[in-house]
Amino acid sequence: MHFNTACIHAGVEPEPITGAIMTPIFQTSTYVQPELGVNKGYEYSRTENPTRSVLQTALAALEGGKFGLCFSSGMSAIDTLISTLKSGDHVLLCDDVYGGTHRLLKRVREKQGILSDFIDFSDLRLIESHIRKETKLLWIESPTNPLLKIIEIPKVVEIARRHGVKVAVDNTFMTPYFQRPLDLGADIVCHSLTKYLNGHSDVVGGTLIISDETLYQELKFIQNAVGAVPSPHDCFLVLRGLKTLAVRMERHQQNAFDVANYLVGRKEVNWVRYPGLKSHPQHDLARKQMTGFGGMVSFELKGGIEAAKRFVKGLHLFALAESLGGVESLCDHPAIMTHASVPQEIRMKLGVSDGLIRLSVGIESADDLLSDLECAFREA
Repeated sequence: MHFNTACIHAGVEPEPITGAIMTPIFQTSTYVQPELGVNKGYEYSRTENPTRSVLQTALAALEGGKFGLCFSSGMSAIDTLISTLKSGDHVLLCDDVYGGTHRLLKRVREKQGILSDFIDFSDLRLIESHIRKETKLLWIESPTNPLLKIIEIPKVVEIARRHGVKVAVDNTFMTPYFQRPLDLGADIVCHSLTKYLNGHSDVVGGTLIISDETLYQELKFIQNAVGAVPSPHDCFLVLRGLKTLAVRMERHQQNAFDVANYLVGRKEVNWVRYPGLKSHPQHDLARKQMTGFGGMVSFELKGGIEAAKRFVKGLHLFALAESLGGVESLCDHPAIMTHASVPQEIRMKLGVSDGLIRLSVGIESADDLLSDLECAFREA
């Protein structure tokens, strides 16, 4: 089944009683059991819900995995994975990651004895030298957030296999339409469902996709024990969003190319990062590892924070807001918004400067988006 077809049909069957083509919203907390010790596959909606079950099956199919689990947010998905570790275990992460991931590991989980280090995963020798006997998980974002570095997933997997370490990939930026980490050897795929998979800025959710049944059962136990699960209505909305994923991602990419090429020519800009540009330091790797380049563009304004303030004030179509991946275009200032929880000295070392702007390019007319950026540069 081609991916475009799978977006519409994978995991979805007509509702058996009425024949409804859309999966119903099973808005119920519990299920009547016909006799003691016998149920119809469902007991309590924290444990399992029919709408959520369909979504989990669909997501696993799109990522090429055997099992999917959905959560109330991307962070609860990540935290559930971290909950499989114990005090003294060690996680090695790429240095340029979402600020919430950094905050969870450093400010929450380290107090409970789970150790973590953040290093440049584009240097494979550095990964090898930082793995120790306590290391249980390598965490990748590719492209990274917000600098859009590309991590060579198969090479990281090779290193991990030599040391008996699992590899998890946050695939939120690319979606399975442009990149399938399980096919590249990863053990776990994570998504913020809030972003492209839902695509309409009206749901907060997360997912983990795996093929190892033992790990799946462990994660499912934690999912039920902790209870950070999405509502049936949110699952319904993500199922609806998945149906247009392929066509949306093509338009996001088309517009992102236009925006990136426009930004390259601006004298007010120090540099532009978009994996589809030949000027991207890892463009060849991006072409090899991915089937497309996504809808995220980052660039650095000359003039630092004052230039950034003037620039965002001049935007009208690009909404100044956290998040990404919706049909509408968004503008983020990582140092103040999504990555504010990362200490300033670490941000500066990474290159997350006060002039850095991250754009989530939507599916509006490209001409209108370029006109909006033109207005913002005049303001800046």
